Amino acid sequence: MFRAGGILKLAAIVFTSLLAVFLAFQLLEINLDFKLTNVFLKSKPENSGPTKPMRYKCGLSRPCPLGHFSFKVASGAASVVGPRICLEDKLLMSGVKNNVGRGINIALVNGRTGEPIKTEFFDMWAGDVAPLIKFLKEIEDGTVVMMASFDDTSTKLNDEARKLITDLGSSLITNVGFRDNWIFVGGKGIKTKSPFEHHIKNSADTNKFDGWPEVLEMEGCIPQRQD
Repeated sequence: MFRAGGILKLAAIVFTSLLAVFLAFQLLEINLDFKLTNVFLKSKPENSGPTKPMRYKCGLSRPCPLGHFSFKVASGAASVVGPRICLEDKLLMSGVKNNVGRGINIALVNGRTGEPIKTEFFDMWAGDVAPLIKFLKEIEDGTVVMMASFDDTSTKLNDEARKLITDLGSSLITNVGFRDNWIFVGGKGIKTKSPFEHHIKNSADTNKFDGWPEVLEMEGCIPQRQD
């Protein structure tokens, strides 16, 4: 018969062997898991993280082609929030810039370079139409003309002023009435009607605000003048 000391010694040897085998398997499992993790990490594309949506000039939904200027125009909201006129990511007119007012807001831009020339607004409720007529007559050929309404645009707007705006490419200015919203982009010397124009009537049945229609917004690409 084995003595008690021999049994204990044998048990210790068996336990040590089993422990060594267990640790070996554990180490193999950890090492295998580590290698598999590395494989998956290396196979993950470098650009698979979240990406920010593209932002285009003036916040347009898509970029303009070469040889075009990006623009966005918004009319005023009732008599509270002024209009906004943006070209090539430059905010030309807005309430924040403190250069808008009741009536017709106008930004003039060089049709070749896209550089701003002048901004002005003309009060067509309590003002005089004569300064607007003078301003329109002095616009030089090749100038991009951007306009947006705020509050009321038509009370003092006479036939002569409407004709001068029509000559800039507008096809809707003749129909603009009291507190209508209207936005327009045309040019001096344009030979066709501009595609960049929107008009919404002031109507108690459809007005979004009390006494004023909803805000109009328009974006697009203006061809750069080459000649």
